[in-house]
Parts: sequence; structure tokens; C-alpha cells
Amino acid sequence: MRRWLVALIITAGGAAGAAASGLERVPAIAHPATAKECGECHMAFQPALLPAGSWLRIMDGLADHFGEDASLPADLTASIRAYLAANAGRSGDPKITRITEQSWFAKEHRFRSAVWQRPEIKAKSNCLACHPRAEQGNYDDD
Repeated sequence: MRRWLVALIITAGGAAGAAASGLERVPAIAHPATAKECGECHMAFQPALLPAGSWLRIMDGLADHFGEDASLPADLTASIRAYLAANAGRSGDPKITRITEQSWFAKEHRFRSAVWQRPEIKAKSNCLACHPRAEQGNYDDD
């Protein structure tokens, strides 16, 4: 077999394996309002990390957004809500609104509780502590 064909097969197989193993790479946020409004308080999480039902619950509960009032004007809320729902992930429990409580997250992050207490990590939602390219949707471990 020609070398280029072997390389193509290996590359394609590796890409398929990465895609099948979880949400290691997801599309970056392509909606300026979502990036701005969500990113003012925390990393703006990509829509593919939660199913549409979860995003709709989040957007419908901005007055109590994980203990904070994140209310926005109605037109802005509607725009962000539509973007998140249209670009949401296809897996996950739509009743769960925390990314860190989704089963795929737990499966990928089986660490001792002491790991989450490290000063450089502080919280499970601090993706950037371990994934420096998380804001671009790249959650590869290497």
C-alpha cells in the first residue's frame, strides 16, 4: 500500500477515535453576544457541551443563574437562547444544567476530590486550568 494511503487511513482512524471518545473538540462560540454576555462572569461554554433542553432551562432561569442574577434584556436573552439551542449538543441529560454534572463529564474527569481543591483549579467548571485552549473548543488532553 502506498505510504500516503496508509497515512490517510491512520489519520482518519485517529480522528474517528477522538470524535467517538467524547467532547474533546467542539465548535468555538460564533455568536458575539453569547461570547460577550456569558464571558463577562466565566468562560463562555460552547453550546455543544449541553443538550438544547439544558440550555433552555439555563436561559429561562437567568434571574437565579447558579445563585447570581444574570438577567438580560429580553431581545438579548432571545438571541442567545436561540443560538445555544440551535448549536446544542445531541447527548446529555436535558434536565441537568451543570456541564460538570453531565455523565460524559464525570466519565472524563475521574479524579480524587483533592485534585479539584488545588489552588490552580479551584472548581470543576474551571476548564482553562487543564485545557488551555478550551475557549476555542479544544479540550484535548495534550
